[in-house]
Amino acid sequence: MSSLSNQMGALSTLKLLNCVSAADTAAASTAYLAVSGYEGQIAVVINTGIITGTITYTFSTAEDSGGTGAATIVPVNGALTAVTTSNDDTTAYVAVFNTSALKGYLKVIGTIVTGPALISYSLVGRLKTV
Repeated sequence: MSSLSNQMGALSTLKLLNCVSAADTAAASTAYLAVSGYEGQIAVVINTGIITGTITYTFSTAEDSGGTGAATIVPVNGALTAVTTSNDDTTAYVAVFNTSALKGYLKVIGTIVTGPALISYSLVGRLKTV
């Protein structure tokens, strides 16, 4: 049995969205990013700083970076709660996905009702081994 420290060492991170002050949904959403190189489960870590209104997070999966066959996908740990001025700047959200349920590409959609929102997204997962 491998130790937890060895398992953690096998993880890889990918920055999905640099920390930005997003004034609208376009600025708070990523492009479709390739996730086909990961196995098992991946986690999208969402950090939300101070906001002036509300932001909700949803996810879409597609067959390519252009969004072919796009479909909404809900994390295995459930939909994320909207972030408002009353619960901003707290613990990071983590959305977990089974890579087998993804079409190869994943997009994070941050729907800003009233901006701006200070946000960043990162992906954590295990790369496939050859």
